[in-house]
Amino acid sequence: MSELDLKIAERLKRNADGLFCAVAQQHGTGEVLMVAWMDDEALHRTLTTRRATYYSRSRQQYWVKGETSGHAQQVHEVRLDCDGDTVLLVVDQEGAACHTGTRTCFDTDVLLKAQDPR
Repeated sequence: MSELDLKIAERLKRNADGLFCAVAQQHGTGEVLMVAWMDDEALHRTLTTRRATYYSRSRQQYWVKGETSGHAQQVHEVRLDCDGDTVLLVVDQEGAACHTGTRTCFDTDVLLKAQDPR
């Protein structure tokens, strides 16, 4: 059972599996690094340790970002969105954030770019 503060837990909106979305953003630059899943326990661990902890849907277990890869996320802030269904982790990322080895999970497939103002 999670020890997540009741005031926070009451505001969270979880999916059928008890999970909610977590977005990791680079501190200082605003670069979006990755998206993962959390449950109450993962959020509690993140808030108390300042190390990004997520829930793996495929392995059905908790994982601390960087624990095996060395590509850790030191958490500066955690914010809850207005709907209560997503948290934003503002982090200092060490090395690659993406499991493919790239800096961010969003640097490979650009589906639409800003138009040239000319």
